[in-house]
Amino acid sequence: MSRFLIFSLWLATCLIVYASDPSPLQDFCVADANSPVLVNGLVCKDPKLVKADDFLFRGLNLMGNTTNDVGSNVTAVNVAQLPGLNTLGISMVRIDFAPMGINAPHTHPRATEIFTVIEGRFLVGFVTSNLENRLISKVLEVGDVFVFPEGLIHFQQNIGHGNAVAIAALSSQNPGAITIANAVFGSNPDIPGDILAKAFQVDINLVNKIQSNF
Repeated sequence: MSRFLIFSLWLATCLIVYASDPSPLQDFCVADANSPVLVNGLVCKDPKLVKADDFLFRGLNLMGNTTNDVGSNVTAVNVAQLPGLNTLGISMVRIDFAPMGINAPHTHPRATEIFTVIEGRFLVGFVTSNLENRLISKVLEVGDVFVFPEGLIHFQQNIGHGNAVAIAALSSQNPGAITIANAVFGSNPDIPGDILAKAFQVDINLVNKIQSNF
C-alpha cells in the first residue's frame, strides 16, 4: 500500500473522528427561522437586520413545572430559543427536579453534556456502548460537575428531600434528545409488539400494556 494511500486513509479517519457542528466563518450567523431554504442547520439572517435581542434569552432563573409523571422539567436554551447560537456549537439547559424526580434515560445524538449541580443531591450515570454496557454512576453534591459523553444513554435523579436544580451545557446548538422509553414504546406508529417482546424478552401482553401508557 502506497504512503499516499495510507496518509489518505488516516486523514479520512481523522475527519470522521473530529466531526462536529460546523465552525462559523463569520462573526455570527443569527438563525432565520422563517427562511424557506433548507440547509443542515438554519439559514443566516441578514447581518444588517440583526439586533441585540437575537443574542438574549431571559428566564433561566425561573423554576420549571415538575408536576408530571417523571417529576422534572427541562428549560432549553438552544438555537430554537436563542437564534444567535446558530453555528456556534453550544447550548444549555436548566433542569428542575421534584423530590425523587428523574430526568429519564435519554441520549443527545449530537452533543456531549456537562452537568453542574446548583441545588440538591443527585444520582447520575451513563451506560457504555454494547461491547460492555457498563454503568458509570456517581452521587453528586452542590457544585459538582459530571460529563455525559455524546450519544451515550444517561440519566439523573434527585435523591434529596427537597427540590433540586442543575445547569447543563451541551456541545451543539441543537443537541437533540431521545428519551429511550418514549422512543421505544411511544413511537408513531408503534414498533411491532413482537419485536419489542423479543428484544426485551418479555410477554407481548406486557409490551402492549406499556405501549398503551405512552
